[in-house]
Amino acid sequence: MFKSNVLKTALMSAAAVTALAACASEPDNNGTDNAPDNGAGNNNAEVNDNDNADNDADNNDGEEAGEDVDPEDVEVDPDNLVIATLSDVSEMDPHGSNDVPSSAVQTNIFESLLYQDEDMELQPLLAESWDAVEEDVWQFELREDVTFHDGAEFNAEAVQTNFDRLLDPDIGSQRAFLYEMVEDIVVVDDYTIEFHTEFPFAALPAHLAHSGGGIISPDAIEADYEEMENGGQPGDYLNENPIGTGFFEFEEWTPGSEVVLMRNDDYWGEPAGMEQVTFRVSPEDLTRLGELETGDADIIFPVSPSDADRVEDTEGINLYTQESLSLSYLGFNMEAETLDDQLVRQALTKAVNKEELIEGVWEGFATEAVGPIGENVFGFSDEVDELEYDPERAQELLEEAGYGDGFDTTIWTNDSRERMDIAELVQAQLSVIGVNAEIEVLEFGSYLDATAEGEHDMFILGWSTVTGDADYGMYALFHSSQHGDPGNRSFMSNDELDQLLEDAREEVDEDARADLYEEAMEILVEEAPMMYLYHQDYLVGVRDEVQNFWKHPNGLYQLHEVTIEEE
Repeated sequence: MFKSNVLKTALMSAAAVTALAACASEPDNNGTDNAPDNGAGNNNAEVNDNDNADNDADNNDGEEAGEDVDPEDVEVDPDNLVIATLSDVSEMDPHGSNDVPSSAVQTNIFESLLYQDEDMELQPLLAESWDAVEEDVWQFELREDVTFHDGAEFNAEAVQTNFDRLLDPDIGSQRAFLYEMVEDIVVVDDYTIEFHTEFPFAALPAHLAHSGGGIISPDAIEADYEEMENGGQPGDYLNENPIGTGFFEFEEWTPGSEVVLMRNDDYWGEPAGMEQVTFRVSPEDLTRLGELETGDADIIFPVSPSDADRVEDTEGINLYTQESLSLSYLGFNMEAETLDDQLVRQALTKAVNKEELIEGVWEGFATEAVGPIGENVFGFSDEVDELEYDPERAQELLEEAGYGDGFDTTIWTNDSRERMDIAELVQAQLSVIGVNAEIEVLEFGSYLDATAEGEHDMFILGWSTVTGDADYGMYALFHSSQHGDPGNRSFMSNDELDQLLEDAREEVDEDARADLYEEAMEILVEEAPMMYLYHQDYLVGVRDEVQNFWKHPNGLYQLHEVTIEEE
């Protein structure tokens, strides 16, 4: 059934986070791709798949470890929260990485000017207030009671130092794309700072809430530059001395094993509920599950959908689910023969039963996608209707397009279990309307390169709108200036859509922006540059003793108020 272009020794994990994380996605295909122009999003987001389902489950160690555990025999440490995760961090420097595993740790050490709450509403953090004082100038009033872990003072100069570093070409930050529209950063006074942008950019506050905008001690930044002058690489000092303002401080990182954080007792706000947090790398699904059952871990992520019932049925642990900001999609190369016809793309979309995909791949832990963004992203409109599953109408559309007898095509995917499962299910459903789709599996790097060059017909990828704003989820994927590597691998070109996306990113009035994105969504559904499949849920295993834990839609753990209460 598959035509494989690689020898696969193991299946890659797959699902969307993480994304945005961020990224992107911001995934465990971690932050390896080029940032796009105009700060609209990048391939990190595109491959930001938090890989919930796809570790091979052949390892029985975890299953044996978790068998016949008496909940009364389980002992947990009330002072140390242990989180067992699929992947290690790549860097402790928040400017030097763009992957969810790193961000999940960094966000406890470093704080941004703003943050987004569970409803994706912007809230003050290190900045107390903000305003667009001119159409291309955003002004922020900063907190005056904050110090860094090393005793350095937090002020406007510290913020300026951070963003100067983030945008420094010598640093080569993977997060720079978020702020590439910033032309100047002006210190107005000790606690007032302005961001001057190349063009009016309404989404800047949402970008400043991204973990990539985490503020580092200026003294630590100076030490990192000194390390570079002595022949080191950007981040060498910061990876050993990550110093922020957060409610936890860095204690230790043992690469490949664990990261340990300790409570910051001098935190400017309410201190953290836990004395210590340990992020432990545990790459096998069943091993993590066994650790949760025995009390060796208090939280595990990800939980495979196939293990969800076991978590829910085991005394002493529970399954936590959270809707994500990610999208899984099957894209169409709109410059390829046959797929350049809108009727054909609509027919293919209407021939696929997304509910069956969700049950088959995610066992129900996902939501059908209407368009490229979900309801927890600003710009989503529930007034836009999707192209619903209707194989009879799909056949009629093919006949109208002149392909009543079907046609041959290919579906490309990388060697991710989730995506290969999707490919098989779509292949079977398209065959009903006479479309013969051959599946080709490519090594991930080659896959990204080839789809960026437009060598494909159909392809399966993911995207996480980690800023929670439609600009991130639409501009890179669909604006004609973003063809190929920046994100528009469907090679969509639509002048009306381009104008809407440009107007929306410059419009400051939220209601007017929402209207523009609703129009954009309508075009994107009708043009069908891709088959919008689903937004999957994050599945987290949590011990009953853990209180006040939640996971953000962007994929990051929220640990500030977490406590462990022994039963």
